[in-house]
Amino acid sequence: MAAVPEDPRLLRPSVPGIRLMSRTMVRIPRSMVRALVTVLSLVAVLVVAGCGSNGGNSSAGRDLCSPPGEASAAAAPTNLAAGASAGADRFTTQTVETLDRIDVSKLGLLSPGVLSVGTLSDAPPSICVDSKGQFTGFDNELLQAIGAKLGLRVQFSGTEFSGLLAQVANRRFDVGSSSITTTDLRRRLVDFTNGYDFGYFSLVVPNGSAIHGFSDLRQGLRIGVVQGTVQDEYVVNTLHLDPVKFPDYNTAYANLKTGQIDAWVAPSAQATGAVKPGDATSIVQNTFSLDNFTAWAVRQGNQPLIDALNAGLDAVIADGTYAKLYANWEPRPFPPGWKPGSKAAVTPQLPDFAKIAAEHHSSNTAQAAPKSTLAQLGDTFFNWSLYRKAFPDLFKTGLPNTLILALVSGVLGSVIGMLLAVAGISRTRWLRWPARVYTDIFRGLPAVVIILIIGLGIGPVVKNLTGGNPYWLGAVALALLASAYIGEIFRSGIQSVEAGQLEAARAIGFGYRQSMTLVVIPQGVRRVLPALMNQFIALIKDSSLIYFLGLLSTQRELFAVGRDLNAQTGNLSPLVAAGLVYLLLTIPLTHLVNYIDRRLRTGRAEKAVEPVAESLAVE
Repeated sequence: MAAVPEDPRLLRPSVPGIRLMSRTMVRIPRSMVRALVTVLSLVAVLVVAGCGSNGGNSSAGRDLCSPPGEASAAAAPTNLAAGASAGADRFTTQTVETLDRIDVSKLGLLSPGVLSVGTLSDAPPSICVDSKGQFTGFDNELLQAIGAKLGLRVQFSGTEFSGLLAQVANRRFDVGSSSITTTDLRRRLVDFTNGYDFGYFSLVVPNGSAIHGFSDLRQGLRIGVVQGTVQDEYVVNTLHLDPVKFPDYNTAYANLKTGQIDAWVAPSAQATGAVKPGDATSIVQNTFSLDNFTAWAVRQGNQPLIDALNAGLDAVIADGTYAKLYANWEPRPFPPGWKPGSKAAVTPQLPDFAKIAAEHHSSNTAQAAPKSTLAQLGDTFFNWSLYRKAFPDLFKTGLPNTLILALVSGVLGSVIGMLLAVAGISRTRWLRWPARVYTDIFRGLPAVVIILIIGLGIGPVVKNLTGGNPYWLGAVALALLASAYIGEIFRSGIQSVEAGQLEAARAIGFGYRQSMTLVVIPQGVRRVLPALMNQFIALIKDSSLIYFLGLLSTQRELFAVGRDLNAQTGNLSPLVAAGLVYLLLTIPLTHLVNYIDRRLRTGRAEKAVEPVAESLAVE
């Protein structure tokens, strides 16, 4: 019988786990290419549509994070709630130190010569990020001027209001700047400077609402507030109602416009800036912030820094800088009987805002017609000019940071996860138990809690290594969170390998460690690759939680960039644009997961086998 030529393909080893995986990853799957082309086409259509827009939309042309100027002056509100008053001033100092007596080397700063400031980006005109990616607004511009008087460089980092005071108390920042009203409850956690503002807050309702004032608010109504603000405290403790809490002002106002809440209690400056011509909403009543003034937060016990900031505040009031900034950013009269700075400070010489407001009102009597619900939804979510404005920042700043955080945390989480998996299947209980406890804790706690514990708890301990920058701490927190899930994925994959594989490896002379590392673990990892890719996709989205730790404007990830643009414009289109970039990342990866899963299940590419080779394989 003639010898049959040997087919080299039949001589390849077929032991599972030995074959190189790279041979199954040669071609790019068509489904993934189609998904990528679809997403890129969608982005291109939006950009082209944005380029073709005439820019006439009012929300697109109005930058809420630029100073409105004196032309936007408002008179003092006359629709004050009954009993509104400034209250007794218990904390303003009589005098301040002179600037020449301030020793900046004794201010207890985190970095010598640098004033580290935690702030927000979503409350223009007080605090926001401008179109150049710089933190600005009245509060921050005033702090910049004071820093210049003291010879300090001011460095701003964005964070969440709910964690700002804790970050100041735990030395994450030297100062908290966020239009913070100085309530007695907050003074238990941090100290405050003298006041630089004393604003009203407003009640905003839909047009035609039966709510005409704070006295009309009652149980059963959905009253929106921003969590942790003095408005939240006012609704809970003064009105004794249960409010609907939102993370930022723009989200709260968007819910009011779409009818998801019945009323919104907000700072007057934010309410006035949010309500635009054509919006079917109105400010029906105002009241004073009942618990003192607005000031900067400082760590308790750091009196030298408080004295320095108070001295700088009086100095910028005296030289007219305060009046110039106030008239440019927040042109409205002070509440009766109040002025900024110490009691010895001069009263700022401000323009007659009531007169300017009356003249401006008489020359602009025409009111824009209310828009339909469909038109409002279109303007809010599909403003093409804002898509065009958002994409450059999203790709330049947000996308690189999102990828860096996801890749670093993914690699580190995989290494830790493999160690957890090996410990979890160990025959030594002193390895199994710690691995199980670790996994239970990190899988059971919310991601935000883990990030805050690592950032605020571990951050001060390792600040000499990180330079006080929480960016990499955030990546570590994500890695620790992901490792608990990845460890379970690896463990299940390893335990799914047939016991005979280990026995066969031991039979040919491999030791236990060699058998595990060369035969069992590679097969287990191969089987769970799709699940690992899904975990990486989750990390891409979880990277948005790092903003809780306080980041520089250059460190913002996709969601933070979209939210800052949302704050600039009062429009949700930038957030939709950020969502499209997330889709650009996740859809191709999802199809790649499906492709890998399909290839691993079949063991080869979807390719017809030659008849001769098939017959040889059968024989």
